[in-house]
Amino acid sequence: MKKTPRIAIIGAGMGGLATAAALHRFGIQAQVYEQADRFARVGAGIQMSPNAMKALRGLGLEEQVRRTAFQPQTWNNRDWDTGAVRFELPLGQKAEDQFGAPYLQMHRGDLHSALLSAVPKQQISLGRKFLDVQTDAAGSKLSFTDGTTVEADLIIGADGVHSRVRELLLGPEKPTATGRVAYRATFAASLLSHPIGECTKWWGEDRHIVIYYVTSAKDEVYFVTSLPDGVWVDESWSAKGDMAVVRDAFAGFHDEVSDVLRACPQVHRWAILLREPLERWHREGLVLLGDAAHPMTPYMAQGAAMAIEDGITLARALDHAPDIEHALSIFQTARKARTAQVQNISQANTWMREETDPTWCYGFDPWTEPLDI
Repeated sequence: MKKTPRIAIIGAGMGGLATAAALHRFGIQAQVYEQADRFARVGAGIQMSPNAMKALRGLGLEEQVRRTAFQPQTWNNRDWDTGAVRFELPLGQKAEDQFGAPYLQMHRGDLHSALLSAVPKQQISLGRKFLDVQTDAAGSKLSFTDGTTVEADLIIGADGVHSRVRELLLGPEKPTATGRVAYRATFAASLLSHPIGECTKWWGEDRHIVIYYVTSAKDEVYFVTSLPDGVWVDESWSAKGDMAVVRDAFAGFHDEVSDVLRACPQVHRWAILLREPLERWHREGLVLLGDAAHPMTPYMAQGAAMAIEDGITLARALDHAPDIEHALSIFQTARKARTAQVQNISQANTWMREETDPTWCYGFDPWTEPLDI
């Protein structure tokens, strides 16, 4: 790009930080505005599939992540009661050789810290909740709830599923309720009575639970569920849940599941809602990425991976294109079909229920994928 643009990134989550880090690698500066006053290691697990790890590799973060994350040797899909294996995907070195990068499991807070380390501290502004934007020929003026304003040529909406940037771009909208709720928790592995499988999805008739380790030391365990619930519609990740409800919902499941749920001291819950793939991600210096553009159900463990891939691709487009509008068009063209495919498969909740070839997903590298420039 001939001119150095003024770039404002709204949201310092995985997508926002990955975008800022990738732009920094290209020598393009962006300012990240985050509504939180500080960052905390919030309790949740995350799976970094090979496509996500290739994205992190290009940011210089692979070794840092490897040191803290757990590398499973297998992904097991098992029947809820007998434990019979439906489909087992070999991971470990075999997956690393096949897909060109490892498959890792980790705490979301550890991934966030790694991405944060790749962005200069002065490029992150905390306590800045985005409110509105006014656009004219000279650019855009952003306003925040604390009364401050900044000017920018490009606003990147990486502000998650409740994106204010998306609302300004598309107007108010209401997601579709699925009638399902997810419960999630991380807790000390020392509370368990018995060891667990390295990464297992237990498939019930109308519910499931995924359980895995999130640290290289195997000292923290994570689980996430999906349960029928036609009442709860709060999409907040911080809402507290009731472990008694979770234990009752999985009564009769395999002993390994029961042991994990008995050991877990507390849990969070959020409603699983649907949003259809968008026709357009950008307009007049505004662009969406990650959950703001294509929020997903958790059933493929690809939400963060898609956001990070988005950030890499947008940074590459801005580095190569002659101007911002060309860059946004390149970015949207490069990402729409892939993210829509992941959205649709994830919503169907069929990923790895039976024999699955994940090459199309895990073999992807956002640093080398051709761009239509």
